[in-house]
Parts: sequence; C-alpha cells; structure tokens
Amino acid sequence: METLPLQKCTEHKFSATINRTHTFIHSIAILFMLYYRLIINLTTIHISFVPYWFLIFTSELILSFIWLLDSANTWTPVSRSVFPENLPPDDQLPAIDVFICTADPKKEPALGVVNTVLSAMAIDYPPEKVTVYLSDDGSSVLTLCAIREAWKFGELWIPFCKEFDVKRISPDVFFQAVDEINGSKEYLQEREKIQKEYEVFKERLKKAQENGGIEERHFGPNIEIIGQGGKNNGKAKIPSLVYVSREKNPSHPHHFKAGALNVLLRVSGIISNSPYILMLDCDMHSNDPSSARQAMCFHLDPKISPSLAFVQFPQRFHNISKKDIYDSALRAIFVLKWPGMDGLIGPILSGSCLYIKRKALYGNATHNDMDLSEMKKCFGPSNEFLNTLKSTNHKEFADNKIQEAKILASCTYEQDSQWGEQIGFMYRSVVEDYFTSFILHCKGWKSVFYNPTRPAFLGSATTNLNDTLVQGTRWSSGLTEVLFSRFCPLIYGLKSRIPLVECTCYAYLATQALYCFPAWFLAIIPQLCLLNGIPIYPKVSSPWFIVYSFLFLSTLSKYLWDVVHSGGTMRTWWNEWRVWMIKSITAYFYGTLDAILKLIGFRKASFLPTNKVVDDESLKRYQIGIYDFQASKMLIVPLVTLVILNMISFIWGIGKVIFEGRFSDFFGQVFLSFFILMVNYPIIEGMILRKDKGSIPLSVTILSSLLSFSLLFLGSIFLM
Repeated sequence: METLPLQKCTEHKFSATINRTHTFIHSIAILFMLYYRLIINLTTIHISFVPYWFLIFTSELILSFIWLLDSANTWTPVSRSVFPENLPPDDQLPAIDVFICTADPKKEPALGVVNTVLSAMAIDYPPEKVTVYLSDDGSSVLTLCAIREAWKFGELWIPFCKEFDVKRISPDVFFQAVDEINGSKEYLQEREKIQKEYEVFKERLKKAQENGGIEERHFGPNIEIIGQGGKNNGKAKIPSLVYVSREKNPSHPHHFKAGALNVLLRVSGIISNSPYILMLDCDMHSNDPSSARQAMCFHLDPKISPSLAFVQFPQRFHNISKKDIYDSALRAIFVLKWPGMDGLIGPILSGSCLYIKRKALYGNATHNDMDLSEMKKCFGPSNEFLNTLKSTNHKEFADNKIQEAKILASCTYEQDSQWGEQIGFMYRSVVEDYFTSFILHCKGWKSVFYNPTRPAFLGSATTNLNDTLVQGTRWSSGLTEVLFSRFCPLIYGLKSRIPLVECTCYAYLATQALYCFPAWFLAIIPQLCLLNGIPIYPKVSSPWFIVYSFLFLSTLSKYLWDVVHSGGTMRTWWNEWRVWMIKSITAYFYGTLDAILKLIGFRKASFLPTNKVVDDESLKRYQIGIYDFQASKMLIVPLVTLVILNMISFIWGIGKVIFEGRFSDFFGQVFLSFFILMVNYPIIEGMILRKDKGSIPLSVTILSSLLSFSLLFLGSIFLM
C-alpha cells in the first residue's frame, strides 16, 4: 500500500538562476575594482596618502567579502507545503513539551507571558500529550502568581477554544478581534462569559503588581506543578503546566537563556520526557492551533525524519507598521535567507517558533554504548535523569520527581559535565540559538523551514530606535564571539564537513558586524579627502569609473529585485538600506567592540532582555513612520556626527565642482556624501525640522557638531 505524502519541497529554479548569474557577473566586477585599487591606483598616489588608501581598500575588501558570503543565502531557495490530513491518528502522535522562557517581569509583563502560555496550552493536539513549562529566570513572585491564575482561567479558556474551533488562541488577541463577535447564540453567550472571567483575571494580575509583586523574588530552585491535565466538567482535557525557576548564584555562571533552556531540558526529562519540544519566547504566542501538526508532517516523514533536528517557523509580529521604519519584521532573514538555506541542509535555529527533536540535543548517539561513569561525565550525576535517556514520554508528577527536578535545577548540577559544551543548548555565546544550530549541523543534523500562509506564531517587535539598536548590539556581540573563536564557521564548519555554501551562510551572519569598519571609514575618509582636495575614486572620464558605477547600481538594483520579488515595496527597500547604515555605525560597531573586549578579558558576558513594555508615544511615532530619537547618546551621537560631517563635505564638494571645475575628479566623493545624506534624511529632519519629544536633543546636536569639527581639524592636519 502506497504511503500518502506528509510534506512536499518545491525548488525555485528561476530565482536560483537569477541569483547565481548576478553573483557571477558582480564578482567579476569586484575583481576589476580590486585590480584598479592594487595595481592602477596604488602606483599613482603619494606615499603620505598610503594609510588612507589602505583604509579605503580595506573597506572595499570587507564589503566585497561579506557581499560574497551573503550571496550564498539565495543560491538554492525552496518552499514547502504540508499535508496534515495524512498524519497518523491522535493516539499515535508523539508527545510534545513546550518551553517558554521569561527573565524580567519589568521588561516582559506578566500578562503577555501568560497569554503565550495559554495559547501554547490551546494548540490543536492531543492535550494529554502536551506539557507546558515556563522558565522564570527572574524568580518573580508576580510571575508565579500569574501562572497560577492562568491555570484557573485556562480551565475555562482551553475547552472553549476546542469546542468552538477558535483560531486566535491567545485570549488578549481573541477578545480584541472584531470578527470574533459573530457566531451562534451559544457561542456568543459562552464568549461573553469567558470574557468576563478574563477581565477578572487581568484585574487580579494588576492588583498583584500594584502590591509590589513585581519586586518580590524567591530564591533557590523552585519547581511547581501548576496543574495536571485532565477532564474539566466532562469537556476537553487540558495540557499539564509546570513552573520552573532555577537556582542562580553569583559565584556560578548561569549562561543566560541557554542555561535556562538546559534546566528545562533536564527537568522536563524526568517529568514528561516528550521526544519533541516547541520553543517559544515569552511574547511569541501561538496564532495557529495547527502548528504542531504541521511540524509533525516533517518530523514523522520517514524520508527526512532520521536526520531532522528541528522545524523552524518564521517569527512574525503583530505590531509591525506598514512603513516598518526600523526593519523590526526582520524581513530579509525570514523571507530571503532562511528559504535559501532550506535548499541546503537547513535554516539556522532562530531561538523561538521551532519544534526540535530532544534526541538531537543529547549529543551524537543514544549513549547506549557508554557505561554509567561515562554517562555521568556527560549528563551529570542524576541517576533519575540518566534513566530517561533510554525511554520517552512518561508523565510523572510524584513528589520524589519534583525533589529530583530541584537538584537538576540547582546552580552546581552542571559542574564537571558536558552541558553547554556537547550536550543541550550551547554556551560560549549570548546567541545560543545560532551557536547551537551550527553545532547541530556540524554533527550531521538537518533542519527545515516552513512558512505557512497563516502565521503560526505572533510576537512583539521592537518599535523604537533604542530597543532596536540595543537588541542588534547584543546579537552582533554574540555572533562576533563565534567568529573569533575556534568555531569560526569557515574553519570549524568545513572541518566538520558541512557543505561549503552552508558554511558560507553561517559565516555571513558571523561576519555581518564587520560592516561597521567600511561604514565608518567610508563615512569619514572620502569626505575628509574631498575637503582637502584629494580625489580617491576614478575620474568620470576614466573607464574604471564604470566599474564603480556598475558595482553601486548592481548592489542596489539586485536588492531591490529581491525585496519586490518577495512581496516588499520600494519603501521597504529604502528603509532596509537606512537601517543597515544605522546599525553598521552603532549596533555592529558596539557589538564588535564588546566581543573583542570579552575576548581579551576586559569585559564579562552580559544579557539584556529586549524590552516588551510598550510606550504609547513611541509606538504612535513608529506607526506613522516618524523616527524616535529618544535613545542613549552613545547610539545617537555617532550617527549625528557623521551626518553633519557629510553635510559639510557635500556643500564644500559642490563648491569645488562649481567654482574649481573639478566635476570629473570629485563626482564620486560628492555623490557618496549625497547618498549618505539621502538615506539618513530622518536624522537631518530630527536635528533641524522637528521639535517634538522624539526629535534629536539640542545637546546631542551641539556635541556631534564639536566632534565633526574635531574630525575636520584632524583631517586638515594629517591630509595636508
């Protein structure tokens, strides 16, 4: 009997052909440019200008190298479809554990956390086969109180979702949706009843917060079974819910989110030990109840299942504006890069919205060939946990299990073990998702990317400049750490026999922060040279000028094609260019600096959760497409300084072109300043034209002006 298909993979050959052809032609132009710099240009410059020539050449080399790495992301794009109707019966489906992590009740409000928990409990999957775990790394009494209240409300909410086939299974989203108020009389009556209970539930949380619960902490490992799944008045069963707060001690490293996930891996191992795990950020609620069945179409497909580690869904966000001025949707990653990597051995683990195989996190083998002492060296001293490695899916909530779970959640359990090194989620970097994914692929595992029409999950994106750049700095620091370690993708990946193109995709993300060097150099050196009458680009009349013009237009037009072909607009394209420039000057620069300081031991690793608290004024500006410059001076001053420098350079350059007749000599430099000003027009607007609360403060403008004139003074000394 022929087995019905569970999933289908479709190659996009036309896009692949376009992308590869462009890469080939653009690469030839890069070689011509490098030939000009090294052979033609170097022999004609004065020896005193060599240091500045070197900075320009280094910038062009870095830009070309990172561009070449990035091109690999689009060489083999594919898309996937699933057939969940062909899955086996419910009683034959594997069990799923859900991991949700929160760390700071101030930045991650309890109401948002419990909405994520409730949505995870309401997924369309046999409830007796689902166990939801909440990791509270803030050890907050408020979070514990909220999760207890959530269980009580869940006893009403989840049967309601099952009975009426609710798609928006996050209560907050459901009750705000206008189209959810139509239906049968029975449905409307039940909806009204549930909504009243939800309002009471929110009021309890508000009172708990006002009474100081947000500041209270409990200490030591705390494992609490909030509720065991069962019948509710004869209606649908609901999943089990477990609260986990690990022990944290300043004298022992806790390894941030990766450490919390490894504790969940161990604790869940002795309680439910489900073979598959859904990972969610605390603000990323389930938006499609069928996501688990969609993921199982891949995990249960005998053709790909043996080597499949995880199924990654895109991260989508409910608060993205039409203009999305901060590129908060991370569109390029989930629309362009991940589908391209999916055509290789799979996309990178993105920290949330994925179903991962537990076995993949336990190392290379099932460990059946290891004796007890060897097992303890890998997994730690718990015999209870070691027994779970040989079996799966056994729910047990006995008191002795809870006591053992507290031992597994203690701060000393991982000592002299392989947790974070070979087992579980990897340490060594604050971007544990990227690093863990890389190690999994190095060990021979594969992954797939599935992008359904209806978003499987919806979260909260950053909606102000400060949070966007702080988040970008953290990511850049972690990725650069991996680049400068022995796990550099282009070295360790090739040694581990990952395909070269896949290594190149990993290397692109690891080197992305290095964009800061050409961004800074090209925003300063050509401008200072222009002000001092030194041309650095070929004359307009030179054939070499065509090479530079082609590279500039080729880069812009190819990215425009990518954006439009994937459903974006010219506004999207222009916004993403602006965000790239802003991040290169700030987030990439500070992230690289942070990684270097950690590398040489001047700074310890740190982790700041992204702020999930919404500021109404800032959100309003984001929604109408106005930049909010209420950010740290460390982030704003460099941007304003370089914009002022380019304003001076552009005005001065126009004067040289008009009054000295040196259009051919200086067109490249004048145009570069003009392009930088055009892309960064919101900064000029924030300095000069705007007077609202989100504009650039006068103190920042004055400080930036002083720094700009300091650069001009230094340039006049060293370039004379």
